Amino acid sequence: MAESNFIDYVKIYCRSGKGGRGSTHFRREKYIPKGGPDGGNGGNGGDVILRGNRNMWTLLHLKYQRHILAGHGEGGSRRMSSGKSGESKVIDVPCGTVAYDAETGEYLCDVTEDGQEVTLLKGGRGGLGNTRFKTPTNQAPRYAQPGEPYQERKVIFELKVLADVGLVGFPNAGKSTLLSVVSAAKPKIANYPFTTLEPKIGIVGYRDYKSFVMADIPGIIEGASEGKGLGLRFLRHIERNSLLLFMVEADAGDIHQEYRILLNELANYNPELLDKRRVLAISKSDMLDEELMEALAADLPDIPHIFISSVTGYNIAALKDLLWNELNANGEYKKTFESMTHRNLDIRTIEFEDDDDIPEDDDDEENWDDDDDFDADFYYGDGEEFEEK
Repeated sequence: MAESNFIDYVKIYCRSGKGGRGSTHFRREKYIPKGGPDGGNGGNGGDVILRGNRNMWTLLHLKYQRHILAGHGEGGSRRMSSGKSGESKVIDVPCGTVAYDAETGEYLCDVTEDGQEVTLLKGGRGGLGNTRFKTPTNQAPRYAQPGEPYQERKVIFELKVLADVGLVGFPNAGKSTLLSVVSAAKPKIANYPFTTLEPKIGIVGYRDYKSFVMADIPGIIEGASEGKGLGLRFLRHIERNSLLLFMVEADAGDIHQEYRILLNELANYNPELLDKRRVLAISKSDMLDEELMEALAADLPDIPHIFISSVTGYNIAALKDLLWNELNANGEYKKTFESMTHRNLDIRTIEFEDDDDIPEDDDDEENWDDDDDFDADFYYGDGEEFEEK
């Protein structure tokens, strides 16, 4: 079986650039016996920046690029010339990417909008040259600042799919079939559990050229919040959804009980999921008649519900209306993922390929201009001694 291109976890090593060293050069020109200090400042080190890109949907490109290294700043030089700043590294990631510290699991930042930039690691500032330390009482400073060191960190990127409606249900509840009917998505559909092994996204067209995004995640089973099945790995993808659409089969033994099991798994995983709006869809209702639907409706949870059939198209248009009305329940359609609270990552539950190789820093700092021929007696006179700071 070919390896999937959908990568939602990746661990990489990031390092910003260090600042360049300031120069201690002195001006030396013909007919100018005491030119004074003219050492320039060092350049700033490059930053490591995260940038949201709406054209990306996976972290696959980072799976094979494990080391992100920004450029170091160059040292200052003569004639008060500042060193060149190091090149910053921009990491393009899909919208919905969250960054965690790989050593502690601490939450660092997240990127939710296209073009949004977040500085992950700040480059070191360049050191000041000896020109900046010249004073009336110290006209020939023989020292300059070194550049600030770089920052380094191993980072885990986690992708949480951004969607308006998230499908929640047991395996074989008809989630993939519904997504294929209401959108142009083509998820795998088969008559056995866990045909969906990774999240699928579709754009659902609505009236007057309006649309919303629907996401299908792998089926949840009882105990998913404890690691059973595939639920634990993919439950995080519904944290970003504005509305949860629970799907239960019409031939289930107890629809209300199955809904409670699904809701309980979400609560155990993240109690904040209970604050999201919920809709219940009873799938495969083409096998029911009107009388049986009325009997089942009497024992359904106290949330908006609807009987549908993806195969025959029964109530599909009404389902779109219901979802759109729930998304606009507050009078204006808006996403709610900005208000979510991020928890620290439990790194013990995630496995990565062994990659402890950290690249060596080959910068030898020989690119800064020092004045080794400085004659202290020429500037200070005999018997004067310079005090190093």
